[in-house]
Parts: sequence; C-alpha cells; structure tokens
Amino acid sequence: MAHYDAFADEYDDKARHAPQTAFVDRPALLGLLGDVSGARVLDAGCGSGLYAEELLRRGADVVGLDASDGLLDIARSRLGERATWRCHDLADPLDWLPDRSVDHVLMALVIHYLDDPVPTLRELHRVLRDEGTLVLSTQHPASDWRELGGSYFADEMYEETWSTGWVMRYRRRPLETLVREFADAGFRIDQLIEPRPVPELRQRSPETYERLHREPSFIAFRLTKR
Repeated sequence: MAHYDAFADEYDDKARHAPQTAFVDRPALLGLLGDVSGARVLDAGCGSGLYAEELLRRGADVVGLDASDGLLDIARSRLGERATWRCHDLADPLDWLPDRSVDHVLMALVIHYLDDPVPTLRELHRVLRDEGTLVLSTQHPASDWRELGGSYFADEMYEETWSTGWVMRYRRRPLETLVREFADAGFRIDQLIEPRPVPELRQRSPETYERLHREPSFIAFRLTKR
C-alpha cells in the first residue's frame, strides 16, 4: 500500500524480525511453494523484498510488485536488479503481464488489505500458467475474532492502530467467505495449513513459541487453477 511510504524503513525492520513473519509466515509460504529453481515467480505485494530474497537464493526468476515506492526502494537496495520490480496497486489490472506468463504467484499477507479480492485473484489466475500455483497467506479468521470480538461471521473493513502508531486497514471475514472467493476467481484449494513457528523461535523466545503453537495467527493456502 502506498501509505507504507511514510514508515517504510520501520516496517521493513518489523517484517524482518517479528516472530509471526520471520518464524511463521515466511517459512510456511516458501515451504508450500516448494522447488522454484528456474521458475518465474510473481511476488505480489513484495514489500521490502524479504520473500524475494529467499526466492532468488533458491534459483527463481522473480518479478516483485508493490504499491509502495518506499518499500520497493528498500527491496532494490537489498537485491539490486536481480529481480524485476514494478510499482503497482493490486486493485488495478495487471495489464503489463501477458496471459500465462508466470509459473507461480506468492501473495504473502496481502489479500486482507483488499476490499474485494476477487478481481485481483482473477488477474492472478490469468497470468498464471495452467499448471502453476498461487501460494498466499492471510490473517486467520479465528485470530481476528479473538482480537476484535463481535460475530465471527462479520465481513467488514476495520482499522487497527499498532503500537508503533501506524493505522492499518484490514478486512475481517469468515473462512467460508475466503474459500468462496477463491472459487469465484477460478481456483481450487490444493493445500491449507495453519502455520506453526519453526523450532528456531523456541531458542530465541520460548514464551512466544509456545503462544504461537496454541493460538493461530495466519492461515495459508496453495491454490491451483480449476
């Protein structure tokens, strides 16, 4: 999101070190992707390039897009031109990418920012090769319900002020809504996981490790084209 420009450096630092991203989401999504050597991977909502860095290390040809110039500047400073970078809002069509032009799409913790994700998912379906995969993560609906209260079945945008003072706008929705939107966009679920932290976190913070084993923070999917 473009408003990330105002705190891009701080956000990058948080994304690199926060337990939920560094020890839960990144290893989970990269595991769902599997072998990407020689594959063209679209990192949709690439932020400061933390996932792209690992994709490149694993031999992928990476196209990273994000709506924030500030985060893209950090990605470029981290990885140079080893990846292709593009400033783009995922709410807009991917008209610069041809049909069936990427092998895989990675969409890490992005979909809950979108008021209506179906048009975006349809565009990702279009640019994905027929045998390709879309791997994505989002906030776990049960986690939203635990934090926000009210009805688990609520489908609405809400604002949250982080301890840093950043105001973030997300969508909360039940799991059945998310699954229906995947189907509306032409995808089927190949695998669903509720990621737990990797063992390395236990050595760094046993209390956080145990909490994240009890309480889901994210949910992740590997989708294929129907």
